[in-house]
Order: sequence, then structure tokens, then C-alpha cells
Amino acid sequence: MKDLIMQAGEKSFLSLMLIVFCVTACAQKPEERKIKPLQVNNVSKQMGNNNIIDTVTFGAGCFWCVEAVFQQLKGVKSVESGYSGGQTDNPTYKEICTGETGHAEVAQIVYDPKVISFGELLEAFWSSHDPTTLNRQGADQGTQYRSVIFYHNNEQKELAEQYKKELDASGAFKNPIVTEIAPFSKFYKAEAYHQNYYNLNGDAPYCQFVIAPKLEKFKRVFKDKLKE
Repeated sequence: MKDLIMQAGEKSFLSLMLIVFCVTACAQKPEERKIKPLQVNNVSKQMGNNNIIDTVTFGAGCFWCVEAVFQQLKGVKSVESGYSGGQTDNPTYKEICTGETGHAEVAQIVYDPKVISFGELLEAFWSSHDPTTLNRQGADQGTQYRSVIFYHNNEQKELAEQYKKELDASGAFKNPIVTEIAPFSKFYKAEAYHQNYYNLNGDAPYCQFVIAPKLEKFKRVFKDKLKE
């Protein structure tokens, strides 16, 4: 659906209205949910204490949405949209959209662990999308939209797996979590027009009807963790 909207500028006004209707009818409405913070062991307390900055890579559907969400959080230094987890070197967006490269759309997040912990980023991650739908977020479907955490070290792996296990056990979601937890290998930065997309294209249909409502609810739930 996101890909159709990107092409809407080449279509008639009537076609655009039909696309917008499909988005509003089919896109999954973001729930106003804040995941309960994990009652962690010493792993999360020790993580990153000696690091000035750290990096995490999340896939949670369209990377425009993920980027817009994590840009809001205190302690996040930068967010880049890109591709990870596949077998194709230097993939293009067009190749990603075929679903045949194995890559997921991801956001690579650089953060200050003294301001925001990896556990808090996981809390935001699982609260800002539906991790129970396989290869889909709302109307965006395909393996490129899968829910995934690419861990950069064993501590991230351990905490992500522990958090996922406890969320499933707690019944936080009606269905089992299908989030993939896999080792990080390579990150390919997406084309320039994908970067900072929501801030630069806020009037675009996808931004108005999909990202803006998600972001509004995220800000209400995480208002104590937002940048001023």
C-alpha cells in the first residue's frame, strides 16, 4: 500500500482518492498501548554503562513509521532508514519491494545509553507496532515489513529474548509474538528521499493517514520520554 501511495502523484485525482480510502479502510489502527517495563536481571542494568553511544536496529513495518517514532525519544542521537537481514548486496528500494531480497525495512538507531536504555527502546519498539502479525503491518504486507530485532551484541540478544518471552507469558498481546530476533550483519542505508521522511513529507497521504495517528498515540503514551 505504501508503494501505491508513492506512485499516486502520477495518477488522477480520482485514483488518489481511491488509494486514500483503501489506506484508511485497511491500515491497522495503532493501539494506545504501553508495554509494561521488563523486570530485568543485571544484564540490562550493566548494558552500555561504559559506552558513550550505542546502536540498535529495528524493523517494525514501514521504516518511515519506525524512523518517525524513534526520532521523538530523548537520548536518541540519530535514526537512519535502510535495509538489513537479506542476501542482496546494496539493494535498491525497488528490489526490496519485490520481497525477494530477504531484507527488512529497518531503522538504525544511535542512542546514548546513559539517557535511554536498550530496555526502554525495546519498550517503545513493542508498544509502537503489532508484533503478532507475520510479515505485515496494517496494509503493508511482505517479508520486508516483518517485525525484527537485529541484535548487535550478546547482551542485546539476551535482553530481547527475555523481554519477548515475558511479554508472551504476560498476555500483553492476544496472539503470540512473531518478532524475529537475529544477529546484525549489514545495514544498507536507504535512498536519500527515504531519510527523515515524515518530517519532510508530512502532507503526503501515507504520512497523514498512517504515520500521524500512530505518532500522536505514541506521544501520548511516552510523553515522559519525549524530546522537548
